[in-house]
Amino acid sequence: MRIRISTLAPLAAFAAAACSTTPVHDEARSPEAQQELAQALQGRAAGQPVSCVPNMRGNTRMEVVDDFTILFREGSTVYVQNPRGGCPGIDGHGYTLVSRKAGSNQICSGDIQQLVDLQTGTHGGVCVFGPFVPYRKV
Repeated sequence: MRIRISTLAPLAAFAAAACSTTPVHDEARSPEAQQELAQALQGRAAGQPVSCVPNMRGNTRMEVVDDFTILFREGSTVYVQNPRGGCPGIDGHGYTLVSRKAGSNQICSGDIQQLVDLQTGTHGGVCVFGPFVPYRKV
């Protein structure tokens, strides 16, 4: 079977457009989310991003700031997570973040998390985690 070059050019253009990395959601924080994040990080300085944070310890807590920012608190350290492309629906829509990663006591960059409504079992989408930025008291 022969494919003409004139047929490949439109296909290549379509493939390039489909692979663009333009975010689907606007990542602008609301004034309320900006204030909540500033308050959570007050008196702290950012450290080097890390790939993973502990998940199974009793003192690790997750707090949702908005669809683009999740905080993980472990002791006096606050880790800021900005999921790649956001995590649409996690902020105030009744969804719970469910990890299906078995055999690990960590959440890591690249992990895919599922949003689930625990009352109805409805799936709300997925979130792909990026690096975690630790903020420690100065």
